[in-house]
Amino acid sequence: MKEISERKVVTIMNVLQYVNPLQGTASTFHFSNGNTLPLIARPFGMAAWSPQTDEAGKGWYFHPSHRHFEGIRLTHQPSPWIEDYGHLTILPQTGPLALSVAKRSSSFRSEDMSIKPDYFRIRLQRYNTLLELSPTERCASMRMTFDDRQDARVIVAPFTGESSVSIDPVRRRLTGYTRANSGGVPENYAMYVVIDFDCDLDVQACGVFDQNFNASISLHEAGDRIGAFIGLNVPQSGEVNLRMGTSFISIEQAITNLTQEIGTKSFDLIRAEATQAWEETLNRIQVEDQDEDKLSTFYTCLYRVCLFPRIWHEFTDQGEKVHYSPYNGQIVSGPMYCDNGFWDTYRTSYPLFSMLFPTRLGEILESYVSAYKEGGWMPKWSSPGERSAMPGTLIDAVFADAFVKGMGGFDVQTAYEGLLKHACRAAEDPHLGRKGFRAYQEYGYLPADQFHESVSNTLDYVYGDFCIAQLAKSIGKPEDYTLLMERATNYAKLLDPTVGFMRGKKTDGGWVEEFDPIEWGGAYCEGGAWQCSWAVQHDIVGLAEVMGGKDVFLARMNELMTTSPKFKVGSYGFEIHEMSEMASINFGQFAISNQPSFHIPYLFAAAGSPAGTQFWVRKTAEELFSSAPDGLPGDEDNGSLCAWYIFACMGMYPLCPGVPEYVIGSPMFECMTIHLESGKQIVIEAEHNAADHPYVQSVQVNNEPHLPLFFAHDQLMEGALIQFEMSDTPKETDVENKDLPYSMSLRMETSNRIRKEIKHDN
Repeated sequence: MKEISERKVVTIMNVLQYVNPLQGTASTFHFSNGNTLPLIARPFGMAAWSPQTDEAGKGWYFHPSHRHFEGIRLTHQPSPWIEDYGHLTILPQTGPLALSVAKRSSSFRSEDMSIKPDYFRIRLQRYNTLLELSPTERCASMRMTFDDRQDARVIVAPFTGESSVSIDPVRRRLTGYTRANSGGVPENYAMYVVIDFDCDLDVQACGVFDQNFNASISLHEAGDRIGAFIGLNVPQSGEVNLRMGTSFISIEQAITNLTQEIGTKSFDLIRAEATQAWEETLNRIQVEDQDEDKLSTFYTCLYRVCLFPRIWHEFTDQGEKVHYSPYNGQIVSGPMYCDNGFWDTYRTSYPLFSMLFPTRLGEILESYVSAYKEGGWMPKWSSPGERSAMPGTLIDAVFADAFVKGMGGFDVQTAYEGLLKHACRAAEDPHLGRKGFRAYQEYGYLPADQFHESVSNTLDYVYGDFCIAQLAKSIGKPEDYTLLMERATNYAKLLDPTVGFMRGKKTDGGWVEEFDPIEWGGAYCEGGAWQCSWAVQHDIVGLAEVMGGKDVFLARMNELMTTSPKFKVGSYGFEIHEMSEMASINFGQFAISNQPSFHIPYLFAAAGSPAGTQFWVRKTAEELFSSAPDGLPGDEDNGSLCAWYIFACMGMYPLCPGVPEYVIGSPMFECMTIHLESGKQIVIEAEHNAADHPYVQSVQVNNEPHLPLFFAHDQLMEGALIQFEMSDTPKETDVENKDLPYSMSLRMETSNRIRKEIKHDN
């Protein structure tokens, strides 16, 4: 069933060929080259699949260097740090029954495994069997070709937690459920499954096994980690087809999903539909370039952007959207999406959706309004329900950015109610709302002697307040607007001008005594003062003022990008992977491996020095990104890092979500065409573009000179021809304030107040 009515791209190019799902998979607990999985799924699909090569690795259960296959895994894992839920593996097997992971795995040759977004194929050396899979949004079609037809079976293995299986030989069907999860679910949560076979089952060779892999000849069983083995009467052709449906509502709904999405369709037809879905999605952006490696990196990154957030709703027989609520355990009407950390994705993923998929974005936002209604608070990290990870409540920026760009499809008033609630009320449950809200309300910051990561949380609250204020202004809430905009200046309370960084401040107003800008943790989240002092996207000019002025600010930025990437482990007590990744590259203290650094290279342009932005963005994108297994410079996190790369290629970046602008960077392709839902196009051309020509000499929009250092969202959505003239020499010019990207201090009379506050606090 088609999820959303979206305009198709007229001319479809074959771009799926450039996608490499292995990108970023050469990762470990100690060092992230992406921390990704090679996912076989439909765009934003509820059910995803991945080869499992190491169950013991938990979140890192696949690595491209492994050569043993433990099964194709139904997965919903959004991040190795969050881990999986609703997961199980399926494995074809021949010969003696082997059930434990170590005993059942089979070797494979790397050339005998093919992983694409629409198709998976592997030949198992041990079992002389070919396994193929192609996904739908909630189901999958599998084809198994057995060279040895005798003693052939399929093993369905769930993970820790209550599960149930029932084998019906007459209907050639397995049904069951698993409650396996890593948190974020109500007590009645389950993932339901139905598997239909197109061959007769061998009843004498069917059975179940328990968590200790003890087998019994039974067709029905429930308990902890109960799995099943299904004997097959393989036809002469050796080919057996499985059609698998999943649901978070019921077994009956899993059957409905299977009927709607697969029915009697052949494996090849399902694959053709999956191919078409990906081609249409990826062709929203068409690029022209002679460098196929760049094309591969670009379309692989775009594939990763379009995996999250995941669809969570399902369709009834009557075509109505319903979902099991991971917030209250009830079956509720309407859409739902999950598996997203807003601290990560507000920066890049959602602004990209506003350009490429505005209709879907409206539906996603309406689902978050439903999450507020069902759980009482806006979500912060959903997988599938609230996981309460990372600082701030950055869903603030997600809603604000969509709203100021004119996105529809969601209940604005209820969304505002939910956002204002966590901005103005303390939650009794520490997992909900803003941590330390009462202290923030009293002091204007979180005291470092009371709260961990006090600087990072404070700055995210301040920016969140700015974002909510944009909604307040537009929907006629002037008192709220005034209050929230006043709070939006609170970042100045934590800027210590004697050291030039944001710094932990105690309850009595004094600074935390020990300070070293290369020491991580304590008042900072996944960084130190170098990485976390710049989270003032809404007022870079004001930040520069309190640091000592534009020249001081730009000197500090240049120092950040060129100083030694040294660090101290600080309160972490050991070297976390983000430290290792920053230290492994020569980009100073710019830790592109982690989200707080995403906007740092664009701060040069925000302060009126665009050449610095052009140089560092281009250098970062060209040197640190590829489509290879080690092709990402840190955690990918639900599409956020790959969306950063997409924007870098476009030559623009959403510096301040909540403000409908994109700061100009350095485009990377000869020509790029963005196909908008409206049927209009954004065409981006870059004359004289080359790796050694990162600098922008001039910009024209619709054949008129363009002087501002940003593009307006409305300007782009009307359709635009953007022409860059590139050079190997930076262009030095004075930039008028009106041509700078948005800064609150340029639009409001806040500068004097901020300066007074700095003097008062210090």
